[in-house]
Amino acid sequence: MTKIWLVLLLLATQPIELPDSLTVTQEGETIAIVNREDFDIGLIDTPMIDSDTYLDFIDKLDEKVYKEPVNAYINDQETVVKERSGHRLYRKAFMEQFNTYFYGTGASKVEVPELEIHPRVDSELLANIRVQKIGEYVTYFNSNNENRAHNISLSTEAIDDYVVFPNETFSFNKVVGERTKENGYLPAPVIVKGELSEGVGGGICQVSSTLFNAVDKAGLDIVERYTHSRSVRYVPPGRDATVSWYGPDFRFRNNYNQPILIRTKRLGGSISVSLYSSDVIDYEPRKVPMASPRLPEEINTEE
Repeated sequence: MTKIWLVLLLLATQPIELPDSLTVTQEGETIAIVNREDFDIGLIDTPMIDSDTYLDFIDKLDEKVYKEPVNAYINDQETVVKERSGHRLYRKAFMEQFNTYFYGTGASKVEVPELEIHPRVDSELLANIRVQKIGEYVTYFNSNNENRAHNISLSTEAIDDYVVFPNETFSFNKVVGERTKENGYLPAPVIVKGELSEGVGGGICQVSSTLFNAVDKAGLDIVERYTHSRSVRYVPPGRDATVSWYGPDFRFRNNYNQPILIRTKRLGGSISVSLYSSDVIDYEPRKVPMASPRLPEEINTEE
């Protein structure tokens, strides 16, 4: 098995030819070279594939072949950018190719079979659900707190253009991902057990709170929401939604029969979250108190 991984690593520099080898190509480029003897269980006279070795190999091959699909999105010019399909290894077809090589003789060369992966959101859908605004909310913050403003921008971008399909439940933690330095987040003030402290990702709760109020205004089902252990200043009392990677999440369900599009924008010291859908959506909006645009001076060390 070590030989197999050595061959895969060597391909990062230059292809090599081995006697009686199987060469796997993708779009004409060699991506793997293996030999049948590395897969033979070697216990009986009749050749037999070692299933563990084969599965390890095919998993590695799938990683090399995989290309993630890209959803359609709306760019800064408000133009819909077309989606791009992805692909992954077609395992059943490749197994047939491999069996033909393994139980045959001599060298062989195959083009890796692929299965197309369709993007979750295409341009036609996006164009149809950006028509009717069903909810919007704006909150304000001190843009001079650079780390906090940076974290707000990152998490705002993470949920922008996200589509929530009918009966689907949106999870803020799942969509935004873990807030770590490796993912670009910076230390900023956060609330821990009712006290202000410094933590990586401080500021994202303003984004989740802004989203919550837009969602509530649109009449969507709130599945999970928690308030902070002390009051925050960027939304009216009781209108916040705290989130933490290993703790509270904000989740809502699309209870309508049309997909919902989340659009976000940061302008200076403000965040806006707008929800859109098609022009045939039948929704029931709720009244939500507005956030104050006035920021107290002490917001420099705000939650």
